Amino acid sequence: MIQAISKLMTFDEFLEWKPENGRYELHNGVIVEMPNPTGKHSASAGFQAFEFGLEIRRLQLPYFIPKECTIKFSDNSGYAPDVIVLDKQAVATNESRWERESVITQGDSVKLVVEVVSTNWRDDYAHKMIDYEALGIPEYWIVDYLGLGGSRYIGSPKQPTLSVYQLVDGEYQIKLFRGDQRVESAVFPELNLTAKQIFNCG
Repeated sequence: MIQAISKLMTFDEFLEWKPENGRYELHNGVIVEMPNPTGKHSASAGFQAFEFGLEIRRLQLPYFIPKECTIKFSDNSGYAPDVIVLDKQAVATNESRWERESVITQGDSVKLVVEVVSTNWRDDYAHKMIDYEALGIPEYWIVDYLGLGGSRYIGSPKQPTLSVYQLVDGEYQIKLFRGDQRVESAVFPELNLTAKQIFNCG
């Protein structure tokens, strides 16, 4: 089905085309079929969404976590993150496409985005990092539980690494977490989880 589409698509054409089943993103006009997540990939994303949800409820934060969401970056690009934490008020005020299409267009509607790394790790560490930064998303996590990313991103020897990118003066500052290190989040400063717990889903 993907190979049958030879022309570049706009974001709106992509939304009209996108089938109900499967996960797809639009990268510079090209439809990209996302790999089917493995069991551990899905479990990791679900575990993080659950833990964030507990913090949101415990602290009565004005955030929510949708099951699905597409972030529009330009007229020809849009991503579907593994986990996204949204600001209720900002979405209600600034996101005219949210109710109809589950589309987010403004960085200040987003508190936190998580990508769980799979075989297309270059997208997470390079393209998505640049686009999330440009949109002004304040915090971006890359959960690389298999240590697949390039050594320039996670060091050598490669090992499971959680990279937390936090926006400071318009640019991401990066901290890496491994093993029993407690993950530091500006969005959830009281979150009490180690990198290993996130990799192992508990």
